[in-house]
Amino acid sequence: MTGLVPPGAPDRDRAAVRRAAAAWSGLVEPGDRTAGTLLLAVGPVAALAWLRAACEPGTRARAVARLRDRLEDAPDELSARRLLAAVDRWGPRLGRIDTDRDALALQRLGGRVLVRGDDAWPTGLDDLGPEAPACLWVRGDPAALAGPPAVALVGARAATSYGTAVAADLACGLADRGHPVVSGGAYGIDAAAHRGALAGDGPTVAVMAGGVDRLYPAGNTDLLERVLVRGGAVVAEVPVGATPTRSRFLRRNRLIAALASATVVVEAAWRSGSLSTASLAAGLLRPVGAVPGPVTSMASTGCHRLLREQDAVCVTSVADVLELLPGGAPSGPGGHGAGTDPQDGLGEAARMVVDGLDARRTSTLDELVPTVGLSAADVLAALGELELAGLVARAAGGWALTVTGRRPAAR
Repeated sequence: MTGLVPPGAPDRDRAAVRRAAAAWSGLVEPGDRTAGTLLLAVGPVAALAWLRAACEPGTRARAVARLRDRLEDAPDELSARRLLAAVDRWGPRLGRIDTDRDALALQRLGGRVLVRGDDAWPTGLDDLGPEAPACLWVRGDPAALAGPPAVALVGARAATSYGTAVAADLACGLADRGHPVVSGGAYGIDAAAHRGALAGDGPTVAVMAGGVDRLYPAGNTDLLERVLVRGGAVVAEVPVGATPTRSRFLRRNRLIAALASATVVVEAAWRSGSLSTASLAAGLLRPVGAVPGPVTSMASTGCHRLLREQDAVCVTSVADVLELLPGGAPSGPGGHGAGTDPQDGLGEAARMVVDGLDARRTSTLDELVPTVGLSAADVLAALGELELAGLVARAAGGWALTVTGRRPAAR
């Protein structure tokens, strides 16, 4: 694809593409399809040179005609009408672009600019096509963007205690299993997801609507700083210094959806912006999950809407989320999801021994044999099976049930 940074390219070429892509990130608003189509067609360096020529007095129409002549079968996004309108949009910002200034500001923050072809470039963004960002401005560890399949956990800012608890639990469980958690750094569900991932000692990625030098919202600055310190990343598609605006908040949702292999809406009202993230994920053919809530809770009506109208998968556990990921195992009977019994698959003798063990104390072999009604050899064999399954452990003078092996109290 034209304009990518090829592996092994000379440093000066990589630097030129990086500078041009960084310039485009400030010239256009996120998701500008005409800009994205142009960059894919001729690359950021040639596109920037063309724009500068088109902005010379009296050359706009001629520059557009030349570009269209150069392109074979130019797509509709590069029609003469759209290119002329685009030059009117982009041209006024040319004089305000200072890539050296922005690069220095990012360097002081310990960040870097990623472009297509970089090792750490998250290839999931390429699925956005013409709406993919020209580059990513990254603070923190870029490896968080290119590791194991990530999960986007999103939801309401005005979250309930139920929603924040579920988000934190899911994020912690995913992080424990090595899956990065992606969210938007906002209050409510986003913040709970980031905190949960940190508690699980795993990386988490926060996608900003403004520049990465403006950790937003300000009330989450400490949290976002911890994300950076703990091996995560804060990313944006706009340069340092860029202001988070309402339209940029809406447009950054496509990045959240594209950076993840699955999106789960934890809690959302009927018209929550999180539903747009779910819709964008579905449009990218990414699995979408939704956490059900109390039927009386207005904070969960958006999740119920997804489950009813958009075929979202019902998510009630980490196992359900893992099932959405590439190669995920079903969480039904025989798996490790909610409703499975840790004693599934045990032989009859092992089940009898589990029933004979006292959950409150250690049991000896001499006690178990008459209690269970099996021979000593059969009880020992069953105990060996239970040890391998992690359901019992040797204790002083005998065996004891582990937490996993204990059945819930009968009701």
